[in-house]
Amino acid sequence: MSISTKKILTITFLCGFSFICGAFITQKLENSPITVAVVNEAEKITGIEFSLAQADSMLTGLNEHRKAYEELRKLHLPNNVVPALNFNPIPVGFVYPDKTNEFLLDKRSTANMPADKNALAFYTIRQLADLVRTKKISSVELTKFFIERLRKYNPKLLFVVNFTEELALKQAAQADAEIKAGHYKGILHGIPFGVKDLLAAKGYKTTWGSVPYKNQELDIDATVVKKLEAAGAVLVAKLTLGELASGDVWFGGRTNNPWDIKRGSSGSSAGPASAVSAGCLPFAIGSETLGSIVSPSTECGDTGLRPSFGRVSKTGAMALSWTMDKLGPITRSAEDCAIVFNAIQGTDPQDLSTIAAPFKYDGKQKSLKGWKIGYLKTDFDRSRFNRESDSSTLIKLKELGAALVPIELPTLPYNSLRFILETESGTAFQELVLNHQSDLMVRQGKGGWPNIFRTAQFVPAVEYIQANRVRTMVIQDWYEKLKGLDMYIAPAFSGNLVLTNLTGNPCVVLPNGFNKQGRPVSITFMGQLFGEGKILEAAKIYQDATDFNKKHPELNF
Repeated sequence: MSISTKKILTITFLCGFSFICGAFITQKLENSPITVAVVNEAEKITGIEFSLAQADSMLTGLNEHRKAYEELRKLHLPNNVVPALNFNPIPVGFVYPDKTNEFLLDKRSTANMPADKNALAFYTIRQLADLVRTKKISSVELTKFFIERLRKYNPKLLFVVNFTEELALKQAAQADAEIKAGHYKGILHGIPFGVKDLLAAKGYKTTWGSVPYKNQELDIDATVVKKLEAAGAVLVAKLTLGELASGDVWFGGRTNNPWDIKRGSSGSSAGPASAVSAGCLPFAIGSETLGSIVSPSTECGDTGLRPSFGRVSKTGAMALSWTMDKLGPITRSAEDCAIVFNAIQGTDPQDLSTIAAPFKYDGKQKSLKGWKIGYLKTDFDRSRFNRESDSSTLIKLKELGAALVPIELPTLPYNSLRFILETESGTAFQELVLNHQSDLMVRQGKGGWPNIFRTAQFVPAVEYIQANRVRTMVIQDWYEKLKGLDMYIAPAFSGNLVLTNLTGNPCVVLPNGFNKQGRPVSITFMGQLFGEGKILEAAKIYQDATDFNKKHPELNF
């Protein structure tokens, strides 16, 4: 029996993906019929062989399907049109870690104005909220303070795409009037913030960091923006992202690291991480598909939360991967992450991928006694530049009362599933390939989006679907391995990053030391699906017992 009879490649999928770049982009190939010779060449891409007779019998279907593709390509599909397939990360037998909604903060003394006003730059959200609530500073004053800092440091750090100053001052004045009238909305009332420029804000450009979209203006507010505004927060800036959510290079240059401006901030949530680290904003909203909150937060020494898939609405956000995109806060502390997350999480009828899940956070906890915390033994044992800091974190967690349990990553080939992201991104931005606008993008190397988008056109749909079936197995396997654990801990950059962005598990990334060059290094606290409350509680307890997140760059440039 030949290999051709052992494996099946659906005619639609072979034609639909193997010939997009070649047969459809140029008029010459559009008019050329698909022949047996073409099928034989396409076999080299799929790795599947067909006999000459089989290839010949496929020709009618292949040519008919190509006509269908050409017809469909005449339609303009905006980025916000989602596929009629909805990814659900919930495994069989899943039980929500939280049964009820509850949000508790510990009691702390009310903050006062510092002797040096510049110290406000590194105040926590709660401290700033105390000052606004007690009218020791107005929201307008606070907003102007942070706008001035953004303008002061932006020429060196390049973290702002567009200021929203007119809107910000209007919102701040409204917050002051509401507070004066006794209508205090809560901790975020009157607090300035910024958003990664893949989130739409009505009246302002949403550039996605890319030349083809430099002048794009979307006539909507992202759901996350609307929720924060409903909480009384003040939007002051649209912040940079690496072009189309990759890296830290955008059409305006490279966003830089406040700890060392010779280095990039990493990305793709470049602007949010850099601006918060530099004390130019109390918090910002970033996004992650594969490391875009974890990586820049690590590089810039921030505390960031990558929520579970489906926890936060993506309405009004650029789509890169419909099954992997997630929005979350970048702040200076786990408590601040919890405060912002509490405001933005929840379902959205405009985003069918959102999932109703309880969120319970108890910030009053002081100990990890009784907690079972897993740790990725092989990754911790491996020699790494920040091994000492990571080992010290394990010791600290034990001191705080946790029982540590060694665990290992799944043996299933989850790293081979990365092309799911590449395929979805290549679909989301197929028009850039077809109309050659991808040629205008900044990064044109083998690792740049234009090349990835082009390569994605040759991924057989069969293999994409099969990969997602394996993904289902990985999700189930990981769920079973985490049973009985409150959370687990992992080095910031390990195989765990790929795994959990595929499974949808949440993550808090937080600084846990400094390297020999004086730059921050980080660790990740990983949760059960929808277990944000637990990892945020643990991160707060850890940060209360250490001071890594309380340090900030000198900004001597």
